[in-house]
Amino acid sequence: MRAEPLRKKKKVDPKKDQAARDRLKKRIRRLEKASQELIPIEDFITPVRFLDKVRQRPQVELSFEEGERRALLLKKWSLYKQQEHEMERNAIRSMLQAQQEALQELQLTSPELHAEAIKRDPSLFPFEREGPNYTPPVSNYQPPEGRYHDITKVYTQVEFKR
Repeated sequence: MRAEPLRKKKKVDPKKDQAARDRLKKRIRRLEKASQELIPIEDFITPVRFLDKVRQRPQVELSFEEGERRALLLKKWSLYKQQEHEMERNAIRSMLQAQQEALQELQLTSPELHAEAIKRDPSLFPFEREGPNYTPPVSNYQPPEGRYHDITKVYTQVEFKR
C-alpha cells in the first residue's frame, strides 16, 4: 500500500482552452487552403545525360531485298505458329471427345465403375500450397559492419504565412 499521493488536477481557464482550440482550427484551415507541394517521382524523370542526341543509335537502312526477306520470313513464322496452335487444339479436342465417349460407354456397362472413374484422384495431380514467402525479423540479428551511404532525398512542405 505504498502509493504516491494523487496529484491535484490543474484548473484550466476555459478562455485559454478555447483560444488554443481556435488557433488549432485556424492553422488547420490555413493548411487546407495552401496547395500541397507534390513530391516528384524520380522513376518517371529521365536523367539529362540520357536525353543527349549523340547517344541515340543511328537508324539502320535496310536494302529493299532484305526488308522483303524479313517480311516474308515473318509471314512464314506466323503461318507456322498458327498451324501448330490449330494442331494442338485439334489434338486436345479429339482426346476430350474420346474420353467422353469412353465414359458414356462405361456408364452403360457399369455405373459403379463410371462413378469411380469420374472421381478426382489426388495423387494424379497433387495440389501443394505454400504460405507467405517472407519471414519475420530475427530478434538478435547483428547486421554486418560496413559503410552505408544514404542518398535518400528529403522533401519538406513549406507552410505559407499570411
